[in-house]
Amino acid sequence: MKRELMDILACPMCKGPLQLDVTKEDENEVITGSLKCTQCPETYPIDDGIPNLLPPDLRDNK
Repeated sequence: MKRELMDILACPMCKGPLQLDVTKEDENEVITGSLKCTQCPETYPIDDGIPNLLPPDLRDNK
């Protein structure tokens, strides 16, 4: 996920702003981490550079 996406991403549940928490990144993008909503309790994972912004009940839980 490119850091520039933070300018346009919002929480799909409440439309609140998201806070980026990086676990691993390279020089071009965030590889793993999470996006935490600052207005509701939702957290969205980032795996293999792809943010999963599906609602929690629709995510494929591994």
